[in-house]
Amino acid sequence: MVPAANLLGFAGQELARKLPKVIGVILETTFGSMVEIVLFTAILVIRREDGVPIVRSAILGSILANLLLCLGVCFFAGGFNRHEQTFHDAVSDIGSNLMLVAGMGLVIPTIFYSALQQRFSSENNIDSLTFKTERLSRATAIVLLLAFVIYVFFQTRSHHGLYEDILEGDEQRDADREQDLTKPKLTFTESIIAIVLAITFVSLMAVFLVVEIESIIRPDGDGVSDSFLGLILIPLVEKFAEHLTAIDEAYDDQMNFALSHVLGATIQTALLNTPLVVIVGWGLDVSMSLNFDTFDAVVLILAILVVSAFLRDGKSNYLEGSLCVLVYVLIAVSAFYYPNPITPEQNSGTPQEGA
Repeated sequence: MVPAANLLGFAGQELARKLPKVIGVILETTFGSMVEIVLFTAILVIRREDGVPIVRSAILGSILANLLLCLGVCFFAGGFNRHEQTFHDAVSDIGSNLMLVAGMGLVIPTIFYSALQQRFSSENNIDSLTFKTERLSRATAIVLLLAFVIYVFFQTRSHHGLYEDILEGDEQRDADREQDLTKPKLTFTESIIAIVLAITFVSLMAVFLVVEIESIIRPDGDGVSDSFLGLILIPLVEKFAEHLTAIDEAYDDQMNFALSHVLGATIQTALLNTPLVVIVGWGLDVSMSLNFDTFDAVVLILAILVVSAFLRDGKSNYLEGSLCVLVYVLIAVSAFYYPNPITPEQNSGTPQEGA
């Protein structure tokens, strides 16, 4: 999966060089998201209802990996040999605001279900609440897709010139710009062929990975939990190549480019990939709702608040990067020990454990 994702990221980057900078960054981020969309869809198609908890965790895990791990390593790599790095307010403020809106949209179904769960105590009422939460999730998916369309229009049409100037300035500051210009490049046709091949390989690897999930999650307790697989393992695999690109840009003092990739990938996961997965589940008649576990939802909101606080001053250093990575490590340790949800069969057999 990692080499296939790396090929997709490289081919997308080569194609982006031949397009206007803003459109190129958006397209490059979208190709990175293709790995995620293919993987989530494969989990739903192959595992059906059993794959829903893994997809839910993987959605939030992808956001956390971008916001905390990737952004933290970017801050550290860029600031280790410098006093501090700066980035434009248009990139950080808009990204922070969109993350807060996306985070609120993602957790509303969870809050809805948790708030009404005590009132719907009987089994029939719980089924009714689950059905309503699923309907709410589909409505939320449509609203989030609309927000993504507005965001793309904002970047590519109404405020295209602002982003173009910001990224152009970053490109001029590239520490190894002359060396990159002399490297051989893929042609437009070669880039398209490489993208098609990479997507094919990623799709095959996604199917193989999903088939082998049973050997990772084992009911005897020797495997890892759904939370750890979704929050940590899957995002690290499918986001690896995208993270390397952003870290390399931060190291070359191109923080606006790095933030555009990190925040852009986060926003695409929340506003595009997640709604698409909900709609795919709708079409497959799978109960793919946004009713996340309370642990996952709280961790997501706290992570967004932490990153927003670090982005507020428009500056970064290796201390902030280290803190982001350490927060991610804490979440990883918590996810490792977080148990799988108890099924109704287990709950009826061992009521004291369900309590």
